[in-house]
Amino acid sequence: MATNPPETKSQAESLVPQFQLERVLNQDQNGRRISLLGAISSQPAVITLERAAFPTDSTLVTQLLSSLTNTTNLGANDIYRWYMADRRANFAPSSETGSVSPVLPQMHDLKLNLIYPCTPKHVQKYSSQRVRMVTETPDVYSRHVRPYMSSQRAAGRLDWVFNILEGRTEQEDVIARCDWDSPSNSGFLILPDLNWDRKTVQGMHLLALVQRRDIWSLRDLKKKHIPWLRAVRNQVIKTATTKVFPAGQVEPDELKCYVHYQPTYYHFHIHVVHVMLEAGTTQSVGKAFGLANIISQLESMAGDDDETGMDGVDLTYFLGEENELWKKCFGRMKSGDEVDLNVK
Repeated sequence: MATNPPETKSQAESLVPQFQLERVLNQDQNGRRISLLGAISSQPAVITLERAAFPTDSTLVTQLLSSLTNTTNLGANDIYRWYMADRRANFAPSSETGSVSPVLPQMHDLKLNLIYPCTPKHVQKYSSQRVRMVTETPDVYSRHVRPYMSSQRAAGRLDWVFNILEGRTEQEDVIARCDWDSPSNSGFLILPDLNWDRKTVQGMHLLALVQRRDIWSLRDLKKKHIPWLRAVRNQVIKTATTKVFPAGQVEPDELKCYVHYQPTYYHFHIHVVHVMLEAGTTQSVGKAFGLANIISQLESMAGDDDETGMDGVDLTYFLGEENELWKKCFGRMKSGDEVDLNVK
């Protein structure tokens, strides 16, 4: 039986320019990958375009930074800023005319987040590091982690949050305020997360910042908070499905609501994302705790004491080895050393 000869490299490369688009099949990975249906020589074909990995060589990274153009600021708050930017088109001489023409058209294809001036904690957060799973008991929480949280709140690291809540910054980005003037201090506001480009439906990522300041993390949630948590969750879903995109474009069962532990900052906030948003580290087990599951866990806790809560359960989560809680607490516990969160 005759077989076709192996395809050469040049033959394979010649196929892509022949692709004729019929329609877009899918867009995923927060808009960084797109699948297309089309045809090549009248035969059906599917092509997937994905943005290539960024270079790590310092010379190439410098060239990449110097190629940025049309940088447009989307917002700024304290030391945090975010932008959209283009990469300047590459140019090459035309084989027919000898003139210089762009190889690729200019595209609005990069989202930039700038933290300036950054702190050592920011450097730590964004650095590659080994990760460890830890179990935080109620005793470890009360003796070590809770005091650590208090010290972090006292260091002025929540200024950007209070700027938003008190109306000094990002007010044009606020999508909704709910129960804002309630005497029970139960209000919250919803705005885009800085990691969302604010356009891609399946990349939608919202943030609900609560008005009250007595809840630092999910550890502070108690049975008495169940009605409030349910109301917040319902209102967040209603807002996300009616005020972000045209009604019907996003439905309630296309949303995930979760909180982080450990969170990046100790002021209670809820993440709301589209279920099709590719689940990276921040949505993974050991980082994200589903809000509906937290409510259910609180409801199932024994007893009628409204003060019973998440401070009385073991929590298992991951920490990077550069995280202070690993280096000064859990890592020292593992090696049999005394915990000291004041160690330099």
